[in-house]
Amino acid sequence: MKTFLIAALTADGFIAKNSDHSPLIWRSEADRRFFIGRTKEAGLVIMGLNTAKASKKPLPGRRNVIYAKSAEELPHWKEYGEWEVTQENPHDLLLRLEKDGHREAAICGGATIYTMFLEAGLIDTMYLSVEPWIFGQGIHLFQNPREQKLKLLSVRQEEETVFLEYSVLHS
Repeated sequence: MKTFLIAALTADGFIAKNSDHSPLIWRSEADRRFFIGRTKEAGLVIMGLNTAKASKKPLPGRRNVIYAKSAEELPHWKEYGEWEVTQENPHDLLLRLEKDGHREAAICGGATIYTMFLEAGLIDTMYLSVEPWIFGQGIHLFQNPREQKLKLLSVRQEEETVFLEYSVLHS
């Protein structure tokens, strides 16, 4: 299964100020359009509990898989039956989802989930939207220091947002 990471970053490299800080309040409309289009194309999003809480409800038109202990942790879980909760390791999860017919998965954050999938060697592509913000401190894209070689595939600018696409080079 092809797996890609998708994230909005500040110019100084943060995805949020803290775990309660939603990118929905600071990312650009251009990034929002790209995120919706690319994740709908994939049809499958995988995210952590804080990211799911920030979105407040399942992303429509996509299968929503959330790393959490139980559905009760999710906002409006009774109202929205589309949340699918897992604690599977990334390899097993992707194998199961591929058996269900999925060919592509969007890893949508946060840092814990990005780190888990990168360390497992399961990220093929990274879509990073660099936004014109500086937080000075906050949550980095990845939790643990790690060296990873990337190959730049494309760069484009829309409004004030720079979109970077990288291929993750696996050794």
